[in-house]
Amino acid sequence: MKENGITRATGSCRADGSMRFLLCGSGSKGNCFLLQDERVSLMIDCGGTKNRIMAGLNELGIGPDDLDAVLITHDHTDHIAQLKTVQHRPLYSACRLSGVSRTEIVPEVPFQIGHLTITPIALSHDVPDTVGFVIESINGKLVYITDTGYIRDAALPLLKGADYIILESNHDTEMLMKTSRPVFLKMRIAGDSGHLCNEDCAAVLRKIVTVNTKLVVLAHISQQANTREKALAVSGRALETLGSRRSDLILCAAAQDELLRGGDWPNEKVDGGSCSRTFDLECVADSANQ
Repeated sequence: MKENGITRATGSCRADGSMRFLLCGSGSKGNCFLLQDERVSLMIDCGGTKNRIMAGLNELGIGPDDLDAVLITHDHTDHIAQLKTVQHRPLYSACRLSGVSRTEIVPEVPFQIGHLTITPIALSHDVPDTVGFVIESINGKLVYITDTGYIRDAALPLLKGADYIILESNHDTEMLMKTSRPVFLKMRIAGDSGHLCNEDCAAVLRKIVTVNTKLVVLAHISQQANTREKALAVSGRALETLGSRRSDLILCAAAQDELLRGGDWPNEKVDGGSCSRTFDLECVADSANQ
């Protein structure tokens, strides 16, 4: 569902609290993710334009000073371009951030931000110390993973059974190879230290989606080497094999230049469209336009 330029992909409301999030941008032009519950507000990455980040914060009714923490996945520009805007807040990263104070985090070693337990997940990208995050509280569990060539089997138990999954579905391999990009760049993207293709994303989803999962967001979709429809179709086919027990699962694909809202938002009617009841390919494709 789309209102005022914001895509809403809201799952079922929880009786034991609230966890809501906003994907402010996902892709090579900038990445920023905001999560808020009744007690904590945090940001994952601060890439893209300052205007877009501020629009996301405004949507949550907060400003940079209200952030309890900023988590950094890695130091590529599309993930830290607006670091100056938030560097006065507590920063957590496994990678070094030039000229900025941060708390060093270690993959697979959980830490606390208020009542949230956050576990960094080691990823395979072309810069060292790239991580994703698993965020847990009594209100739910969320997985956020982009920018990785593959996901280690050892990490799958940590990812399994999340309420909300934001997972990279970066490229269609055939489309990637037909782009005008240099061969070395194509190989980097498709390699073990690059980005997840649609098929690899779908294979991971089949292993980590459970009856607990309400919403899957396909993220970091390439604008040159993929389409939202292709990503949705591939993951849709994979999730269909999970059977009717996943009839309430919502699948959507994030665009680079729009705010995508998910989780539990107060005073808002839950509307997942027909995708909240069925999971045929036609329904999955339609979800890109809701």
